[in-house]
Amino acid sequence: MDSLSQAPVFEFREAILSAISLLAGLLPQSFLMWFRRIYGVLTLATYVTLTKSTPPGFPSSGNGLWYTTPATLWAKQMLPIGNGYLAAMIPGGIFQEVTQLNIESLWQGGPLQDPSYNGGNNLPSQQAQMAQDMQSIRQSIFASPNGTINNIEEICTPPGDYGSYSGAGYFISTLNNTGTTSNYGRWLDLDEGVARTTWSQGSSIFSREAFCSHPAQACVQYVNTSGQASLPTVTYAFSVSQETGLPAPNVTCLDNATLNIRGYVTNPGMMYEIIGRVQASNGTVSCNVVSGSTPTNATVSVSGASEAWITWVGGTNYDIDAGDLAHNFTFQGVDPHSNLVSLVSSATSNSYTELLSEHIADYTSLISPFSLSLGQTPDLSTPTDQIVASYQTYVGNAYLEWVLFNFGRYLLTSSARGILPANLQGKWADGQSNSWGADANINLQMNYWFAEMANLNVTQSLFDYMEKTWAPRGAETALILYNISQGWVTHDEIFGHTGMKLEGNSAQWADYPGKEISMIHAWDHFDYTNDVEWWKAQGWPLVKAVASFHLEKLIPDLHFNDGTLVTAPCNSPEQVPITFGCAHAQQLIWQLFNAVEKGYEAAGDTDTAFIQAIAAKREQMDKGLRVGWWEWKMDMDQPNDTHRHLSHLIGLYPGYAISSYSPELQGGLTYNNTFLNYTKEQILDAATISLIHRGNGTGPDADAGWEKVWRAACWAQLGNETEFYRELTYAIERNFAPNLFDLYSPGTLPFQIDANFGYPAAVLNALLQAPDVASLDIPLQVTLLPALPLTWSSGEIKGARIRGGITLDLQWSGGKPTSAVFTVDSSVAGRQRDVVVNYAGKVVGEFTSNPGTAKTVTF
Repeated sequence: MDSLSQAPVFEFREAILSAISLLAGLLPQSFLMWFRRIYGVLTLATYVTLTKSTPPGFPSSGNGLWYTTPATLWAKQMLPIGNGYLAAMIPGGIFQEVTQLNIESLWQGGPLQDPSYNGGNNLPSQQAQMAQDMQSIRQSIFASPNGTINNIEEICTPPGDYGSYSGAGYFISTLNNTGTTSNYGRWLDLDEGVARTTWSQGSSIFSREAFCSHPAQACVQYVNTSGQASLPTVTYAFSVSQETGLPAPNVTCLDNATLNIRGYVTNPGMMYEIIGRVQASNGTVSCNVVSGSTPTNATVSVSGASEAWITWVGGTNYDIDAGDLAHNFTFQGVDPHSNLVSLVSSATSNSYTELLSEHIADYTSLISPFSLSLGQTPDLSTPTDQIVASYQTYVGNAYLEWVLFNFGRYLLTSSARGILPANLQGKWADGQSNSWGADANINLQMNYWFAEMANLNVTQSLFDYMEKTWAPRGAETALILYNISQGWVTHDEIFGHTGMKLEGNSAQWADYPGKEISMIHAWDHFDYTNDVEWWKAQGWPLVKAVASFHLEKLIPDLHFNDGTLVTAPCNSPEQVPITFGCAHAQQLIWQLFNAVEKGYEAAGDTDTAFIQAIAAKREQMDKGLRVGWWEWKMDMDQPNDTHRHLSHLIGLYPGYAISSYSPELQGGLTYNNTFLNYTKEQILDAATISLIHRGNGTGPDADAGWEKVWRAACWAQLGNETEFYRELTYAIERNFAPNLFDLYSPGTLPFQIDANFGYPAAVLNALLQAPDVASLDIPLQVTLLPALPLTWSSGEIKGARIRGGITLDLQWSGGKPTSAVFTVDSSVAGRQRDVVVNYAGKVVGEFTSNPGTAKTVTF
């Protein structure tokens, strides 16, 4: 559809909506909801009659994104490819393709820029002073009439050259051609993980393909033509002119077909290198130095070829294994040149067809164990941007919702399998400096909420990052800042920055030793996979170390003197005031101690004193649950607090301190010498009221997509289909761009990927729930279709994973399940558990997860 043909449709649509808005106060809500649903369908039907069909080669399943014009806006229109090590944004140009590049470790700031960078820690010689300051802070909090203080700046340190994840420049591929073109289309194939562009010129059809291969650790861009003997001359060049802030590198000819780009993200700073080798069929390839250029510049030209492609690899002198005391926390690695030469030589030893086939086979092997259907009907007549533009809250569109789910899986697959985990922009960042540094702060965990249940084996880089980046310097922070010699702590940042930042109201952002939430991922990985060897080697040491720190960090509540143990100082993440016993921390530490007890035997640990201390302090600690107020142990919540974070509801989702609440294990609390023993119904009712008051994610502090999908997941956990779907669809309408990237603020920048990852988690939580429990002796409660929207009345899940090493295939029709098949792994010997299957408030099946068991529940 061109812009002229769209106009009457939009004008008609807006006129009708305006009229209905005027009548909103006079019509019943039920009629308005019915009208919006019907009107959305009619509007979509109008688009279908006016638009073109998908480009040739677009998946017949509809599993992809497609467009009828090239992209011009990075965050809203370009399409992402990646393999974890590298990433790129594809505009789908015609005669010129300007592809923006990323290297996973390219970071401006940190110790490679400033050798004195110390991760935000004070000096070891200041440990005694820090211990005294910490004790003074705690005393002031407990002595305060309202249990709060204004700041803790005396224990914070300036961030120094903290820095940001950076873009790596642009490859520019130019076809020496002009003239009128037609039949343009570009798309991202989510079945194969390939971005493609096609157009016609006269009798010739041109095609481009781009992908990043994980096996080859390389990215490839390919172009060919049919209908004429050869391509026009193709020129490949590199530029940083559009990569804001990135200094110009030296671009030289490594050989007659290869560009070699070497530069620094800052000077001084991290060094990076990109090698791009050009290949062609039936043509001539030559690399030419641009005379008189400063810095050195070069291009590669291809003439007389029927097809041409460039294969590029990239790396930096960052080394994740050099972030410990033995290497003085430098993260300083070797020059990447030799490794990159080896990689590009290996990748280009194969034909283009072999490279593509290898990539597709690898990608599909990772995503194929799981599939989801929402009963969607593929819309092969309407470009993705038009579907997004016409999308309406609560009207919904099962097809777009299904594509967005698959897009989230694609993004995590494409960004998480390198050396480093997916960051706050996955692996896609434009410019030398990005919002929040595109780092690994508190939202990192949301990136991985859905990975285990969606059967994606992509978490290893996350655990390696914890072990090699957080833990070494985090032990230093534990000792210097908290005077704790056991375990480690980090205040949720990147590049070994483990201390508290002194920046503005520091505590609001920095007083968050939140690694207990990250340990949920370590425990979950074991609980879902039963990978005992991994648990012994990596998972258990991580969990035990963080639990050891919190054993010492919990202290008696000297404000109420109620015999409980609390954290102090603390604040609910990104909120003031500074206080003690914050709900978020207390719930997570309780869950962490449970994980220790559940995983102790499998780990083969014999430290009985440790496990006894865990049990004793877990019994004594405040559990972080209150009815009547929510966020803090002090009664100071405000009903009009619509803050973006749902920190106090972490135990509802993704945790379980609320959703699996047990009066026997979590009751018996005291508050101001008053005995509290809530029922589960009281706890869930309080969570519901709190969620209502928290708003829909458009508070004065933010209007982000991630907060909306988190709210949607919580509503799903409460079994509320109406509010779940309203919130989920509100996030799509308000925060997702035409290329389906999540925008932090509606219609504007920045791009922030955690909503793209939180979205699949929310969808799954509406279809299947199996929240964790405090003890392996407690039956695992599996709930089928707890918050199924009417729009998804028929569907299917294949290959979903649940705790205990169990795979589930689920089908439903007419809004009700028709079949559920549970298959237990053969490797769960010694870790069997009782499983109860629920639907619509009733038990519909029970079994014990013995190795190899298959249980079918029919309805």
